[in-house]
Amino acid sequence: MTSNVKRLFAIVLITTSVIYAGSGRLTNVGTTAAPFLEVGVGSRAIGMGGAFVAVANDVSALYWNPAGIARMQNAEAVFERVEWLSDISFNYLGAVIPFGRWGSAGVFLDAMTVPKMAVRTVDYPDGTGEEFDATSYAFGLTYSFALTDRFSVGMTGKYIEERVWHEKARSVAFDIGTLYRTNFRGLRIGATITNFGPSMAMDGSDLIIYYDADPSIDGNNDRIMGKLITDEWPLPLNMQIGLAYDLLDRTNYRMTITADAFHPINNTESVNVGTEISILEMLYVRSGFQAIGQSDTEEGLTFGGGLRYKMFGQSYIKFDYAYADFGRLQAANRFTLRLDF
Repeated sequence: MTSNVKRLFAIVLITTSVIYAGSGRLTNVGTTAAPFLEVGVGSRAIGMGGAFVAVANDVSALYWNPAGIARMQNAEAVFERVEWLSDISFNYLGAVIPFGRWGSAGVFLDAMTVPKMAVRTVDYPDGTGEEFDATSYAFGLTYSFALTDRFSVGMTGKYIEERVWHEKARSVAFDIGTLYRTNFRGLRIGATITNFGPSMAMDGSDLIIYYDADPSIDGNNDRIMGKLITDEWPLPLNMQIGLAYDLLDRTNYRMTITADAFHPINNTESVNVGTEISILEMLYVRSGFQAIGQSDTEEGLTFGGGLRYKMFGQSYIKFDYAYADFGRLQAANRFTLRLDF
């Protein structure tokens, strides 16, 4: 590895360490926009407790660490649908195409929808007869490049939009990731900064009101058109560093252990840990634990499995399942379908 690459990697590690060391235990839950961006992608990663930044070797690296797609040898696509908490639906589509020494590129669409609900007001607490819904989505493009045979970098640019009935908020954001594979038994180190971008504020036709500038004066215009202004809220910026290590690596089976440390702007620091056991590169068993050390969390145990099946002589279809415990809230089950070509 060249001296410049070593220097860049050291800067990433030192910066992350300083931020973690200097942070307190205050929590800012509920103070950011676009919280759907924090919902992890891929049953494989979630089954491993969401500790995937240093693994990042499949199409779900588009979410976890864009640097990971530089190491992919085959094109891969993913489709995921999750019945999230409170009947919220979460859907993800993504694809990666490698270009050899020119790096790899990816594209994804991330969407979350809320079912229709009755419009209720102070005057009509049982409903006005109207219904509203809400939708959030992000569309992104990723490019990753291997600077050396061990070190890769990646960047994602994404457009974000949230809608509640007739109001919308829009923004753009960037993810930056690095991934380094050491020569110590496959130890990998990954680091990312995600959702870096300007704040979001709602705007739309329902914010238009009629205003009486001086109600004490009779005969003046009491229907002057005005507009309510909503506050801006930042995106859920997060810094993350992870380790992945092949504890066992044999011809017919492999056991990988992983750990990720998180520093979000809207919560306390936490750690995710996980493991994956691969049998004949065909059957997979996974488990993990999320949000260790986080204040007032409902997250906890995760587990899952996967099956890899060869079809049409050269392509593979991969089916993954994950279960995630959310304590007093209901558990979330997710199913993911991956195809490589």
